[in-house]
Amino acid sequence: MDEATAKILAETFLECVVAPKFAPGALEILRAKKNLRLLATGAWLAADHAALQSKRVGGGLAVQTRDATAAGEVAGGKVVTKRAPTAAELASLEFAWRVCKHVKSNAIVLAQGEHTVGVGAGQMSRVISVQIACEKAGELSRGSVLASDAFFPFPDGLEAAAKHGITAVAQPGGSVKDPDVIATADAHGIAMVMTGFRHFRH
Repeated sequence: MDEATAKILAETFLECVVAPKFAPGALEILRAKKNLRLLATGAWLAADHAALQSKRVGGGLAVQTRDATAAGEVAGGKVVTKRAPTAAELASLEFAWRVCKHVKSNAIVLAQGEHTVGVGAGQMSRVISVQIACEKAGELSRGSVLASDAFFPFPDGLEAAAKHGITAVAQPGGSVKDPDVIATADAHGIAMVMTGFRHFRH
């Protein structure tokens, strides 16, 4: 925390400021504010750990790497089906994959081009998330692509996607049932890319 930043912060109401460390001039400015708590964390909050995020759990913290999705993760993934995605499907999958990062818990995102047409989230079952996303999309599900934040544990999610006309899928892969999921995609002519990256966060 440098002096210039401290001057800006001093202009508003604050109860607490947390920083890796405080410059002497910054401390002088901020200490003049009544009832303001200052916490110097030390190096753990510095750049070396900028890629970590935490969530409070009973008795402690769950610490995990931040989801830093980069462009090209789908294109750099592995096509595991007999049919590869077309150029248009691949571009749409890249978009859906980026959106999927921001959806919580068994996230399913349907897209056409660079437009989200359906989202399923917050479910205990991935197949239910697929069904919700398809129902929300309605007729727009036909010809759309699907991104899943984590692997399909069973082929039923692909069966539901096929029923609603999904043409291509991006997912991390890594399930013991991957061969069955791939076979189901092939049976319905769905192109599938496994990215090797997982968006799912607890």
